[in-house]
Amino acid sequence: MSLDVVPGVVAVVLVTAVTLAIGTYRQRFSRTTSDFFVASRTVRPGLNASAIGGEYLSGASFLGIAGLLLVFGADMLWYPVGFTAGYLVLLVLVAAPLRRSGAYTLPDFAEARLGSRGVRAACSVLVVAVGWLYLLPQFEGAGLTLAAAVGAPRWVGAVVVGVVVVVGVGSGGMRAITFVQAFQYWLKLTALLVPLAVLIVVWVGEGAPGPVAATDTAQWSLPLAAGGGAGLYATYSLIVATFLGTMGLPHVAVRFYTNPDGGAARRTTLVVLVLLGVFYLLPPAYAFLGRVYGESLAAAGRSDVMVLELPRLVLPGVGGELLTALVTAGAFAAFLSTSSGLAVAVAGVLGQDVTGRLPLLGSRTRLDGVPAFRLGAVIAVTVPLGVSLLVPDLGVARSVGLAFAMAASTFCPLLVLGIWWRGLTAPGAVAGLVAGGLGCGGAIVTTFSPARLSGWAGVLLEQPAAWSVPLAVVVMVGVSLATRDRVPPHAGRFLARLHTPESVRT
Repeated sequence: MSLDVVPGVVAVVLVTAVTLAIGTYRQRFSRTTSDFFVASRTVRPGLNASAIGGEYLSGASFLGIAGLLLVFGADMLWYPVGFTAGYLVLLVLVAAPLRRSGAYTLPDFAEARLGSRGVRAACSVLVVAVGWLYLLPQFEGAGLTLAAAVGAPRWVGAVVVGVVVVVGVGSGGMRAITFVQAFQYWLKLTALLVPLAVLIVVWVGEGAPGPVAATDTAQWSLPLAAGGGAGLYATYSLIVATFLGTMGLPHVAVRFYTNPDGGAARRTTLVVLVLLGVFYLLPPAYAFLGRVYGESLAAAGRSDVMVLELPRLVLPGVGGELLTALVTAGAFAAFLSTSSGLAVAVAGVLGQDVTGRLPLLGSRTRLDGVPAFRLGAVIAVTVPLGVSLLVPDLGVARSVGLAFAMAASTFCPLLVLGIWWRGLTAPGAVAGLVAGGLGCGGAIVTTFSPARLSGWAGVLLEQPAAWSVPLAVVVMVGVSLATRDRVPPHAGRFLARLHTPESVRT
């Protein structure tokens, strides 16, 4: 091992050790099923907001956004805008009612609202699909990070993240990873902020040179996509996916079940908006410095690791290696925290609907509670880990965008209509979920396929949210109106519960 990679190795080892240490310490307080699923609904707004920031700011936020800005320009600013603004929509429409539902998972909410096992089954499949789709770029990004920082084979980072997440989630569930993720948010913020401050000082000391290519810089600053009508459509489709997809992400939704009450859920969302707003000021600054010092990375197709490579390019020597180690620690924390949140969300669904139905060896008793959750955690991590090892180079930010589009096209209509419209029926919900899911399914198949369509057909498939979300809403409302005799008898009482503050009910 060469000396220049030692700081990066030490950084990764320290992040892994601290993650396991915090999780192991908090494991002592995880005893009941409620502890594992929703931390017994005792997480206060400040801690919960930090934990949400930790799990929400994934590898796409830490590495991918700066890389996209470097290559494609100001159009990609819609990613951080959408990722943040999605919480404003969630705050207004969903946060408090979702907590008052008393559910553990999204399928729990759907079944309680509509009284249908069929709707629950459809939601369970979609939670697992969205969770696995979002886990794929976490493993890929971890491999890219270790390969760029310490020269390790790309499979090493993915395997390390997978093992740490299985151990952490399986040992303490939601209660344990809440503290881990809160720590990791502040680590990620520090890991970007401190190197950026040093790099800006160096840049100013060198006379504040501008970006290398003036013509590219002019195009880079265009406010909308340069691809004509198709490019403009892709931009607006991205906005729809990120604005509306946040509320449907399973690892985000499950976080609001951990608050003590609906008011705490709203306060949590407000703090999250502040934390995300502060964080997303940093990737554009890295992208600008990348235009000054790292144009060769974009030309070589290595924009995804620009944030990791930039300190070495700006500040060669020991100082650059130490800054790279700090950025590497933050990037690895991003993959660990997001993967942990997704694993908890998927494990909760699998533990209730799949592994919880398996018989114990040599008996007729079924797995339930904590054992079913732990087995679900193993499955939740190993399946996408295996896929990421078999199918590398998916593209971190692109895969995350597809997960947002899928969530926006399925769970967003279900949650908004389920919370605000009494007329939603089980057949309508299933039909809308299927329509939205199939609409995004074409984009997923296209992404994994070596052959892609060109022209408008390719754009519509690769960025489906602008048409798949309206399609899901229209189908869900239309079928519900056609089956209005199937409105659950308890719908009025359930909606009253969702919209009545706990203090009033008490």
